[in-house]
Amino acid sequence: MKKWLKAFRLRTLPLAFSCIITGTALAVKEEVFDAITFSLALVTTLFLQILSNLANDYGDAEKGTDNDQRLGPVRAIQSGEISKEQMKKAIVLFVLFSLVSGLSLVFYATRNLPLLYSVSFIVIGLLSIIAAIKYTAGKSAYGYKGMGDLFVFIFFGLVGVLGSYLLYGGALRGEYVLPSITIGLFSTAVLNLNNMRDIVNDKLSGKNTLVVMIGLKKAKAYHVFLLVTGMFSAFYFWFLGDRTLFNLIFTLSFIPLAINSWRVSKVENPQKYDPMLKHIAMSTFLFSILFLIALFS
Repeated sequence: MKKWLKAFRLRTLPLAFSCIITGTALAVKEEVFDAITFSLALVTTLFLQILSNLANDYGDAEKGTDNDQRLGPVRAIQSGEISKEQMKKAIVLFVLFSLVSGLSLVFYATRNLPLLYSVSFIVIGLLSIIAAIKYTAGKSAYGYKGMGDLFVFIFFGLVGVLGSYLLYGGALRGEYVLPSITIGLFSTAVLNLNNMRDIVNDKLSGKNTLVVMIGLKKAKAYHVFLLVTGMFSAFYFWFLGDRTLFNLIFTLSFIPLAINSWRVSKVENPQKYDPMLKHIAMSTFLFSILFLIALFS
């Protein structure tokens, strides 16, 4: 069981949960929060994130990207602890888990809404499963074509935050796009940092991430842009709202993000980026928690 927990990469879950918590904060603001919807959304996100991690392990192993030159943690198939066939079965299992949990979430959350809502969320759920698998797995893996950043921004940001909020049945307001942009950009920054760490091996392995395409120097500037724009988007959301000092509590999470941005710009050895991944992921999670607290007031 220990090898599977390692393969699940549970350290990635706080980042995945951030979009659900942020969407839930908006539901709290609109007074439409529902505990069962929240619980089912977290479970579905858990399954989708594990599915993505397993598919990523399989896809990179299949293409030879996970090798001795890779700087990140040793993956499950790469280490020999789990075979490709075992990983395939686990991927199928978590597709089923995601489907059951996702359908339960949609049917419960949209039980009093028009059928079109249910169908729309089912389609979004299916696209999320496909996106989780196709990042590195298969011949048309979008992660190998520099499209990973866009998909992370869409599914961790816009879909994750706004989708989870709409499941509570709240009315969509234009300004609610702003916190979804924040989470999307912060999540993309995590991927960018991951790709900065792996730039040398990815280039040799034919994995054309955005970092490989633009180079390390521009990737550093891009990283700063992602974090600063994400912070500005959240601040602008506050500016459009009640604008009390307490509502600015979420800006405390900007301190470690600013430090991360400065450190990334100074590092020259890609190997040193690895510990920074956890810092930015946990800072994003902290933002979502503080954002929720801010909207409770």
